[in-house]
Amino acid sequence: MNQLSHEVLCHIFRYLPLQDIMCMECLSRKLKEAVTLYLRVVKIVDLCAGHWWEYMPTGFTDSSFLTLLRKMPDIEQLYGLHPRYLERRRVRGHQAFSIPGVLEALQACPNLLGVETSHLELVEAIWTYMPQVHILGKFRNRNGAFPIPPENKLKIPIGAKIQTLHLVGVNVPEIPCIPMLRHLYLKWVRLTKPQPFKDFLCISLRTFVMRNCAGPTNSLKYVPLVTGLASARNLEHLELVRVPFLGGLIQHVVEDSWRSGGFRNLHTIVLGACKNALEVDLGYLIITAARRLHEVRIQPSLTKDGVFSALKMAELEFPQFETLHLGYVDEFLLQCKMANADLVKYGLADVVENPGIITDIGMKAVNEVFSCIKYLVIYNCPHLHNPNNWITDHSRWSRLVDLTLVRCHAVKLDSFSQFIELLPSLEFISLDQMFREPPKGCARVGLSAGTGIGVSSALVSNQNSNNDNENNHHQNNNNPNIHPNNHQHPNDPNEENEMRQDGPAEEQQIAAEALNEMEEVAQDDGEGVAEIGDDVPTHSQAVIPMDVDEEQAGPSGLQPVVKAAPITVHDSDSEDEEECVETPGTCITNSSASNYSDGEEKLRGPVETRELSEVTKPKPRHTLKRKRTADKSTSTSDPVIEDDHVQVLILKSKNLVGITLTNCGITDLVLKDCPKMMFIHATRCRVLKHLKVENAPIVNRFDYAQCKKLNMDQVLDQILRMPPERNRIIYLRPMQQVDTLTLEQKIFSGPYPYHICIIHEFSNPPNVRNKVRIRSWMDTIANINQELIKYEFFPEATRSEGDLKKYTKYPWGRDIYTLEGVVDGAPYSMITDFPWLRSLRTAEPNSYARYDFEDDERTTIYAPRRKGQLSADICMETIGEEISELRQMKKGVFQRVVAIFIHYCDVNGEPVEDDYI
Repeated sequence: MNQLSHEVLCHIFRYLPLQDIMCMECLSRKLKEAVTLYLRVVKIVDLCAGHWWEYMPTGFTDSSFLTLLRKMPDIEQLYGLHPRYLERRRVRGHQAFSIPGVLEALQACPNLLGVETSHLELVEAIWTYMPQVHILGKFRNRNGAFPIPPENKLKIPIGAKIQTLHLVGVNVPEIPCIPMLRHLYLKWVRLTKPQPFKDFLCISLRTFVMRNCAGPTNSLKYVPLVTGLASARNLEHLELVRVPFLGGLIQHVVEDSWRSGGFRNLHTIVLGACKNALEVDLGYLIITAARRLHEVRIQPSLTKDGVFSALKMAELEFPQFETLHLGYVDEFLLQCKMANADLVKYGLADVVENPGIITDIGMKAVNEVFSCIKYLVIYNCPHLHNPNNWITDHSRWSRLVDLTLVRCHAVKLDSFSQFIELLPSLEFISLDQMFREPPKGCARVGLSAGTGIGVSSALVSNQNSNNDNENNHHQNNNNPNIHPNNHQHPNDPNEENEMRQDGPAEEQQIAAEALNEMEEVAQDDGEGVAEIGDDVPTHSQAVIPMDVDEEQAGPSGLQPVVKAAPITVHDSDSEDEEECVETPGTCITNSSASNYSDGEEKLRGPVETRELSEVTKPKPRHTLKRKRTADKSTSTSDPVIEDDHVQVLILKSKNLVGITLTNCGITDLVLKDCPKMMFIHATRCRVLKHLKVENAPIVNRFDYAQCKKLNMDQVLDQILRMPPERNRIIYLRPMQQVDTLTLEQKIFSGPYPYHICIIHEFSNPPNVRNKVRIRSWMDTIANINQELIKYEFFPEATRSEGDLKKYTKYPWGRDIYTLEGVVDGAPYSMITDFPWLRSLRTAEPNSYARYDFEDDERTTIYAPRRKGQLSADICMETIGEEISELRQMKKGVFQRVVAIFIHYCDVNGEPVEDDYI
């Protein structure tokens, strides 16, 4: 490098991190001169090498930092000023890095225009003493938390020169007028002034997010906030979560500002847990932003049929709309373990969320309004029953790609399967806490658990069904919206809005008028409780009086606790606490969707049998037997041993790529006809037992984690019998002890057309890296085999039932290799019939993802997809001897590989927490 000119060296320095450049000062005189020249002319410097989340190098003191910046007299933009720690004040005689020291160094740069930092006190000091300096990039404070740490505080001056401000867990007096600000993100921010929005005006704002902030409880004090947001003509993203603004305020502000473009450019609207929000507020925002709207997330209290009926009346088009989240509850409220009273104590608004009351009628309107929708999420809507009824001539869901349903307990399994089959573009399904199993014993006493007969799930839906509910505290929620006295009344016919087309200038105003009376949009009598009883005569619907006398936060948001002394309802997810409580003619359960075997109908009365006939039931397996240990008494206190109710999810979809199941009550999964299906993930599905694959040729990833009753033998046999069109990996986390020797013998004795590898992993907590490594080199093995078959004229092996008859003894005449050792500190073993497993070596002893098995020889396997590691072609050079031996023996190889990865961290029956599930 000493042979290069100063100019060339300075050009090279442009591509190096500053830390590396500074290290060159001490290598030679030539390089020191080049560094000095480079620093003298450099205008943009990054102390964190482009990583805004990193910290700048440690070891700086006030004097050394000043010395560095004095070497850069032309510097204009300083990025990466993220010190790990700064002293507030200087101490004489003590070398430290302090806020006054940083300010002195910055002030020594005459041309400095902007600084990037993440330090709350430092940014406030810059605003105070260097107001002409811009805050570059995204200001995101670190160490944000809730409850808010007292040291996290920031005073924002009027006119601060900043474009992006992300505050998390910070005390802020007010949000003033900041003309330059484009993106404002407030999460867990406490606004301490009585009128924090009095001077709020950010005309350049494009993003405004305010989530779970502590501010004024008086909703009138939010008027300047909403009017200020309307003044930001370029506002694109609006999120209001737990903001108690005045109900109807947004409607009036939209009416006042729509001509001048207020809210017209919104592409994302999020309303969550906003205490006073009305349908007209949401509706006016949606109508105003119709042309550019991409995404809407709607809180449960606004998830109603009437919203979409009114939007349908407006007859607008939403050409760019893609994403809808119904019953939206913010993640913090879902995961927070604090009760509502505790949140209020910390200054958050007092909010109680009931489930969304949208019905199947409303869901038809959803797609009629948003015909281009691609992504649909529905959370905790207990009045949805028959998804196949959502499809009509005017509501075809033709572009829906991704469907997520969470805790919609009344959705019927057979109807859902029919719905999936009718969606032409669907690729991904995610189901969480769906199709809950009916409690045991109800069938025996002639009760109609989960069929919609009797008390609706909306009256008794369990809002604390999460498995992580340590206190085992169960709540029944009384939804006041379905009380007969609370039915919405139809509009007076004389109040109907007449839709006129008076020209493009007036189109939005006229459409918006359709929402003026949105809270009283006409609904058919009983629509508020549509399909609660599935057309059951009213005399069969028992109503139990319940008094709401308390409010409490639950995992689905904030829920009222319903006290009904004589009734005890347990979560059906708990195997030991499944029970049915008998009331006159009614079984109160936590399930709203169930299927029963034909044999059960004999135990029911004529009315119930007639009603059950309307529910399409999956055909029960012929081997199904009911074990009972009681007489024919109808007392629910008698001991009953009863098999799980068979609930079969049948998937038939031409474009479906994958399905994710979490806490679902299905017993069987059937892939009827899924030509593009690639993965199945099932986690904590307590009664999931069987898999049947009829036509899903390319599915190659199966994850079954913490599924307590999974029949491993059946599932593995079903997968291994699939035609070998793909390599496949099966990841299992059983919750009971596994007889590994018997399992291995069954698998290696089966008629399976694959090379098979079984990996036994004992890391606890789980180590996800091993799973990734196995998948990587598994493909390498298959690539080697395919090369040999295609270009080296190797015979392709077969393993049919006929082949097995030639080898009556396990392991059917082939070599089985076993490798054992310790990987990442955990015992680990592998048994496989890969013919050259022992011969693979890596050329890089320190390469990522290598295995060292302590066997009779050290064997290393590597992940070739990693940068710098070897390909299948190079691997073949290292196993040339084995290839020659097999060719001489005329032994065939399989084109495809199956890896069975069994993780044993849960075998004691207690699930291990795992961030990777």
